[in-house]
Amino acid sequence: MARPAGNTRLKAARLAAGYNSQQALADAITEVALTLGIRGLAVGVRQVRRWESATPPWPQPDVHRVLTHLLGQSMEDLGFIPPWGNTRPQTSSATNATPHASVPGTRLASVPAQGRASVQPATVGKDFETVTRSHRHLYWSVAPAVLHPAVLEHTRLGCALLPETANPARRTLAAALAESYLLAGRIEFFDLRQPERASESLLRALQAAGEADDPLLGAAILAHTAFIPGWAGERDAASERMTAARTYARRGEASAEFWAWLDAVEAECETRCGDPHTALRLIRRAEDIFATGPGHATPEWLDWFSPIRLSAFKGNTQLKAGHLPQARQTLHDVLDGLPPESAKQRTVILGDLAAVEAADGRPEEACRYGIQALDQLAITWYATGMDRVRELRRTLAPWQNERCVRDLDDRLYDWGTTVSALQR
Repeated sequence: MARPAGNTRLKAARLAAGYNSQQALADAITEVALTLGIRGLAVGVRQVRRWESATPPWPQPDVHRVLTHLLGQSMEDLGFIPPWGNTRPQTSSATNATPHASVPGTRLASVPAQGRASVQPATVGKDFETVTRSHRHLYWSVAPAVLHPAVLEHTRLGCALLPETANPARRTLAAALAESYLLAGRIEFFDLRQPERASESLLRALQAAGEADDPLLGAAILAHTAFIPGWAGERDAASERMTAARTYARRGEASAEFWAWLDAVEAECETRCGDPHTALRLIRRAEDIFATGPGHATPEWLDWFSPIRLSAFKGNTQLKAGHLPQARQTLHDVLDGLPPESAKQRTVILGDLAAVEAADGRPEEACRYGIQALDQLAITWYATGMDRVRELRRTLAPWQNERCVRDLDDRLYDWGTTVSALQR
């Protein structure tokens, strides 16, 4: 069988520009980036090899800019194809390609050529945004397995509309598309426990945020990507992504609540990576930030964080640090203060309270909270909450012959819970 020819357009453009090897082009990109005011950009021959493969990933924005500058052609003319195919004339030049943010390994809309007539009306951005907002509100009450397909279909619609939409509606549409991909990633990671799928959705969200030129939305997406290595115990990767998130936040007008949330995210990653004491310092800083006042307005889409949610982070971290009396009090206060729509968070708090009691040698109290968490999960499924219950059951191994633990097992492995867990 003949091997795929690969991206012959990029290879031809490389050779025509005088770069006889992939290494030569990689070196040129790194060198020319400095002359264009782009610092810290380094490209290796392995990346160039991927671009010249049969399925080249869409380059990141700074590389996008350097490539079109070096080779004198647009990204589509260089063989990089958006997911919906080539949507503009091939005769356009590099001057018609405006570089916008994108992410390696993902393919969202490239910016339409200048002068291309828009197809969609000026209201399309707001119309698309209205549905995105509705999905955001529905997240707190609709079962994730039901909401997730609807969100994905909405993102597909946004991808189809983006190249047909002109500014300023285009930026509104791109921002709403980024938020929809972010919601998909949140469901995949927190509700369905599918980190690889969540990673892909979040990368697409970041590119859409770049199309909208929305640094705060980009910061939120990057912080969510830090959860993935953070929960896997990969501290360096999580730290790098949090540094990127803070960099993007500085480019926008981040509110005190936004900065506090970034500290809370980093604190959870530190806790998962085995350093709860560093995490507690971050949480104290977040509490101090909240105390300074709001400053800039918090984006409407940041509806997953509040002082009570920060306390929930704190209670879990106190638990991991072995500060059991403090964790018990913090978590009780959180449970009392959670709003009614926070059913998913309630399962996590109940699971953490159960873990506190187990760590304190009180299996009956631990099982009582565990069963309450399972009762809530039967109403509102949340994979992160179920993870807490399973972790609790492992810690109860020394008491597994006690009646309370057997009662927990009967509830944990009843027909409905078992089938639901296997389905998800």
